[in-house]
Amino acid sequence: MPKKCSVCEHIQSKEINEALLDGQAYRIIAAQFGTSIASLQRHKEHLSTKMVIAPGAQDVAAANILLNQVKDLQQKSLDLLAKAEQAGDLKTALQGVREARGCLELLAKLEGQLAQEGTINITIAPEWLELRTTIMQVLEPYPEVRTRLVEALALREVQPEHAQ
Repeated sequence: MPKKCSVCEHIQSKEINEALLDGQAYRIIAAQFGTSIASLQRHKEHLSTKMVIAPGAQDVAAANILLNQVKDLQQKSLDLLAKAEQAGDLKTALQGVREARGCLELLAKLEGQLAQEGTINITIAPEWLELRTTIMQVLEPYPEVRTRLVEALALREVQPEHAQ
């Protein structure tokens, strides 16, 4: 009967696998998790080829689990909402609507259907900085035009609501 892999049986095998797939040194992993270097080497040999080829697969699986949990939570919210409505409990029904809405919003964000809030400042984007440098270099022989452009851009940064 073949001997079981001590790393597969280890209570922190998931963390060990992540460390191996991240390329951490065997000696560091062995010290951190109380295993031997030889057992780590043997373990890595029989790790799933898919895990080695696609280390991001674990992230995808975790994201799918999260997505399913949110979907389950949304369904539970809708079920409780229906029960509250049937019972004529409007206060609880309204709370159910809020919860269902929150779940729906979270689902949309997780699925990329809803834009995340935030401001994009293009004045610090590398592409803009490169373009600005190119424009200024091209306008070097025309100092008057260059000055007017700099003034116009400065005015636009101060008053962004006038952007059209």
